[in-house]
Amino acid sequence: MTEMLDKAFRQASRLPDREQDELAAFILAELADERRWSETLSASSSRLADLAAEARREFEAGETHSLDLGGE
Repeated sequence: MTEMLDKAFRQASRLPDREQDELAAFILAELADERRWSETLSASSSRLADLAAEARREFEAGETHSLDLGGE
């Protein structure tokens, strides 16, 4: 455990039990969200690479068109 995390836990341990439980629930939820996000990205990275390769092939074959955004 890092020094900073240890310090945070020491300070949190002085909180009332209810606040400690709220903090713990928040931390656990954040860790679960981060895990799900990482899993989602790793599962989709292959598909994204396939789509990028397809777009590159279409561009090189002249099958794409410039997007006119009505700007200058």
